[in-house]
Amino acid sequence: MPLAAKLRDFLAADPVVRVRLTEVKGSSPREAGTEMFVTEAALCGTIGGGRLEHIAIEAARALLAAGDLAQVLDVPLGPEIGQCCGGRVELALHRMRESDKTAALADAEAQDAAEPAVHILGAGHVGRELANLFQHLPVRTVLIDQRAGELAQCSAAVEKRQSAIPEIDIMTAPPGSAFVVLTHDHGLDFLLASAALERGDAAYVGLIGSATKRAKFRGWCLKHCDGLTIEELICPIGAGGSRDKRPAVIAAFVVADVIAALTSETAAEAPHRGNAPLIAAQ
Repeated sequence: MPLAAKLRDFLAADPVVRVRLTEVKGSSPREAGTEMFVTEAALCGTIGGGRLEHIAIEAARALLAAGDLAQVLDVPLGPEIGQCCGGRVELALHRMRESDKTAALADAEAQDAAEPAVHILGAGHVGRELANLFQHLPVRTVLIDQRAGELAQCSAAVEKRQSAIPEIDIMTAPPGSAFVVLTHDHGLDFLLASAALERGDAAYVGLIGSATKRAKFRGWCLKHCDGLTIEELICPIGAGGSRDKRPAVIAAFVVADVIAALTSETAAEAPHRGNAPLIAAQ
């Protein structure tokens, strides 16, 4: 579910306190600007967990109980509160007005629009396991296949797209997207992987297979793609030093690699996405 939809449901409750990290000095679990939302019975978001978050939650609920409007906390992240970060943070708490909720929803919608896209090309066993994992992460996931039957077997909350010409889906993907190619046909794999590499702006291009398949793809590119380099290609995918070839295990390694690529300092000028809240019951 998109962040804005989750937050819209959460903010329907009244009253709500927004907790924001307004200043960070030294080491801290989260960066300045991170925020969470607190009601008497639930939470939306996290400012890093641990004792710091417990202090924030207790203060927010005390503010609600007292009927106060705002409070500022200065919290050292050291032995005094049972944390070892060593930094210091300032927390701003305030009871949200309707205008504040409207602004928070607008910000959430902007974050949704800025999420990077992950295109899974192939809805077989590994493709479906990838969709199952990516659905829980702050990315816009698209599962693409030519076969309606394979797509129908995926129950993950991601976009499912039956596409007769998936090369077009690659060509029209947003800049900085990630592409994981694992179709039912090696020839199609080569076409799609080359199309993703030819874009020149992909954050990640992965191709399922072996070292032998990588070598064959290199030769194929030399013959059919004017010598397209495959140095940026990840193939095999999901190795991680493991010999386990179960789809769920392969998917776990691939997801870690993709998220690392999308959030690295060298990722293509992606907007900051570190503050997206997640809902949790309390």
